[in-house]
Amino acid sequence: MNFSVLDYPFPSSRNCVIGRNGAVATSNPLASQAGLEILKKGGNAVDAAVATAICLTVVEPTSNGIGGDNFALIWKNGKLHGMNSSGYSPYGISAEKVRSVYGSEIPRFGWEAVTLPGAPMGWAKITEKFGTLPLREIAKPAIDYARNGFPVQPTVSENWKRAFEIYGKVLKDDKYENWFDTFTFNGRPPEPGDMVSLKDHADTIEKIAKSNAKSFYGGEIAERILGFSSRTGGYFSEEDFDSYGTDFVDPVGKEYRGYEIWEIPPNGQGIITLEALAILSGFEITRRDADFFHKQIESLKLAFEDGKEFITQSGKMPFSYDKLIEDGYVSKRRLEISGEAIIPKAGNPTSSGTVYLAAADREGNMVSFIQSNYMGFGSGLVVPGTGIALQNRGHGFSLEEKHVNRLEPHKRPYHTIIPGFITKNGEAVGPFGVMGGFMQPQGHLQVISNMVDFHHNPQAALDAPRWQWTGGRNVLVEKDFEGNIALELQRKGHNVSVEINSGAFGRGQIIIKDKNGCYVCGTEKRTDGMVAVW
Repeated sequence: MNFSVLDYPFPSSRNCVIGRNGAVATSNPLASQAGLEILKKGGNAVDAAVATAICLTVVEPTSNGIGGDNFALIWKNGKLHGMNSSGYSPYGISAEKVRSVYGSEIPRFGWEAVTLPGAPMGWAKITEKFGTLPLREIAKPAIDYARNGFPVQPTVSENWKRAFEIYGKVLKDDKYENWFDTFTFNGRPPEPGDMVSLKDHADTIEKIAKSNAKSFYGGEIAERILGFSSRTGGYFSEEDFDSYGTDFVDPVGKEYRGYEIWEIPPNGQGIITLEALAILSGFEITRRDADFFHKQIESLKLAFEDGKEFITQSGKMPFSYDKLIEDGYVSKRRLEISGEAIIPKAGNPTSSGTVYLAAADREGNMVSFIQSNYMGFGSGLVVPGTGIALQNRGHGFSLEEKHVNRLEPHKRPYHTIIPGFITKNGEAVGPFGVMGGFMQPQGHLQVISNMVDFHHNPQAALDAPRWQWTGGRNVLVEKDFEGNIALELQRKGHNVSVEINSGAFGRGQIIIKDKNGCYVCGTEKRTDGMVAVW
């Protein structure tokens, strides 16, 4: 590679972590070190990413689990590949059934929100296709932590307590008792530094690893999930498990000021990032002032409204998703931006929108990997004796009769989790991501702009104060966001308020390959993030 990191020597590499033979960046130090352990055993970046992802289901169950989904972008042998291992709604569910009981919205908790878990098959298929070590070796660090115990990190403890407070108030039905049996200890969530063992997790992960996930979709684990579903009013059938498969997909990319930014195509919301960046690219950026943030926010708002209106499972959208980033359409959307904040509406593209980790190895392979149950622990349903907290991704479906993201049997919902990747002139620059529900495309936009427009190094790009659009003209800013700029944004018509909870602004990781072949890494200050390098 004959260019330096994002085409500039860093003004300062302060606070970045730099490695040569490999790097793993995650929101949890135990998981980062698990990935590094696999690299040192001869595994590649894919093996390290999967080891880290499995480990995170144990040491950070507040954000992801065995019963969730995952997506990845993989740079291997000079080419970028995509993986979509998100689950489908059950064949036995329908909008009519749910609407007859719950009205206009799918509930957050319970079986109506549960989609088939895709994460275990994702682990198996990505390592089969791109890895070097067997899954049973890759899963060892996670099994060891689950069986023998691990110390709970501060942010994990905080999120665990928050979930416990909510679940204690709302999960009253007997079908939820397994969550409390699995995730509370003497009736309480753990404190920072408490040693926690999750032995059911250990047994389940071991079975998944030994069978290369076959037991999850057609063996003992599948039988346990189906039995629990049958006993407690769920919708799963054997057909749901027999028909499931991980998809390897072509990533979708868009140029931004000389760099190609890559995302997973729908059902994920990564296309929102690309549309927003494409709109923003038409403006000259000279200063990090109120006008710049105004254009960022307005670009994002327009793209987000398109995402909410049109994104669903690829093939069920009313048009090809790439129409949202075509130059002609993007130019029309850009013309809607003025000097004042607008109430955005979806456009018409047919006239002529968790845990994140990044890994890299000495061969130049790099992985952008994201995994989630959604809304913390997910649906509140835990399969007895397994540690499997079932995700609630189905909550993202619409019950509106004509909406493209309407709940239907065997359908993937609009999905929030998105990995990102940067290339230039056909060469890998590196993986990046910002987890956090609908904050994710907003975080992607901001860290890319920080690096490309303002030459921030990866750590500085993550540390910079963030904003979040929450609908209409409403914008949240972090407590360290520049006050004078916030006032100027208010004068432009934005309803700006300060959010003191830094967790609302997402948690990111970045690994960038420099001109010397070293990995320059940043991790999230808003959580227990750590970069492990070799």
